[in-house]
Amino acid sequence: MNARFPITKNGFAKLELELESLKHERPKIIKSISEARELGDLSENAEYHAARERQGLVESKIMELESKKSRAEVIDVSNLSGDTVMFGATVTMSIYDEQTGNTDEVVYQIVGEYEADISKQMISIKSPLVVSLLGKKEGDVVEVKTPKGDYRIYKIIKIEFI
Repeated sequence: MNARFPITKNGFAKLELELESLKHERPKIIKSISEARELGDLSENAEYHAARERQGLVESKIMELESKKSRAEVIDVSNLSGDTVMFGATVTMSIYDEQTGNTDEVVYQIVGEYEADISKQMISIKSPLVVSLLGKKEGDVVEVKTPKGDYRIYKIIKIEFI
């Protein structure tokens, strides 16, 4: 599990921000545990158990993020260029849905798993769609099977590094 993974500069900054936020939460949790201890019998002290549980979750998340931070290969997308789909590319595509007969246009940025967020049009480099797009050029067409079992046809309109 020591494999390096790609992440954009923005994604790495967000990872660091989340890590710092959790580290700042530590003292608050310790204070909550201390205050709950003062309430008496720990065996029936819900506040104490909740604070200890929160402490365990925060410490676990800190360890996970520190591991990710140490393995991250930060890539400045603005320094990339090319005419093929790869990490960091922003890809504009038309999608033809065989089931409905509709065609839509979408724009996705290819990012690492940690920063993938479909609501922000940021899609993981390991997603089935991106795997089928890697190395393709403008004008290329790929057919991708959806989780529902139907197919969608994607035509690459534009590849940018922004």
